Amino acid sequence: MCNLKKMKPALWACCVLSFTLVGCGDRPPATETAPPRPALTFTAAQASNAFAHVTGLVETCTPRDAGTPGAEKAAHWIHDRLAERNVDVRIDRFTDPTPRGTKPFFNVLATIPGTGDGWIILLSHFDTMSGIGKGFQGANDSGSSTGLLIELAAILRAAGPLPHNILCGFMDGEECMLAYSDRDGFHGSRRLAKQIKAEGRDVKAVILMDMVGDRDLKLTVPRNSTAALRLLALKAAEATGDRARIGLFDGIIYDDHQAFLDLGFPAVNLIDFEFGSRPGLNDYWHTPEDTLDKLSVDSLLTTGRIVLEMINRL
Repeated sequence: MCNLKKMKPALWACCVLSFTLVGCGDRPPATETAPPRPALTFTAAQASNAFAHVTGLVETCTPRDAGTPGAEKAAHWIHDRLAERNVDVRIDRFTDPTPRGTKPFFNVLATIPGTGDGWIILLSHFDTMSGIGKGFQGANDSGSSTGLLIELAAILRAAGPLPHNILCGFMDGEECMLAYSDRDGFHGSRRLAKQIKAEGRDVKAVILMDMVGDRDLKLTVPRNSTAALRLLALKAAEATGDRARIGLFDGIIYDDHQAFLDLGFPAVNLIDFEFGSRPGLNDYWHTPEDTLDKLSVDSLLTTGRIVLEMINRL
């Protein structure tokens, strides 16, 4: 910057003339900046839509055990609900060895293109645990997160291009048939994680939702989640007023996010693993008591708000 007090008279005159010319001449046009994108929000009406999706899945596709026609029917049902909302969706059919022989699986993959190269992956599983009984609904595990993710995909599609690309993955084969192993359980997530790795996608976050419809909701974020995403979930809940309904869990919960962690992707699990008749119990989980009457729209509203706020902050 010039120090005008120390200038000689001639230089002063030149400087004043220069300032005058600049002041009187055409100013360079102001740089236009795009208005900030409105924050993504999740409303009570959208939570009601999500609950309707849960109800439709349960009433139309019970049971939907992995490797059975019921699971294939559920995959097509999910596909059709997404297509109705103009979401770009496809079914990835594949086979995998299991303790009961080679079985077919059906991942449902919905893509919402963004303006950048990065990806946010939202996950749910839709299959039910086998061996519970013919009428086993699996309303919370896995209906609640699936219905919620259908509605979230529709919201993100309608929002217009976001800074990141979004992949909504509805995983088949999360439940084991006998006991979890490299041939039993997490079939869909292991396949998708390997596909994403092979494609070299820049993944910013993998957010898994599981068992998120319990009337007495208290989401837990297990230790086997990426530290930055654990913190992000808490900050998002603080911002939405839902901090009392989420907390950290110092134990490990193996779930569909683990396949992504194993391949080096940042991933977090939002799960309420106390699903029972009293606080601290889990006696509804994997039993005939996992029914629609145990769920609430308000719990889906809470989870939906937190997830969209996490996306706002990524």
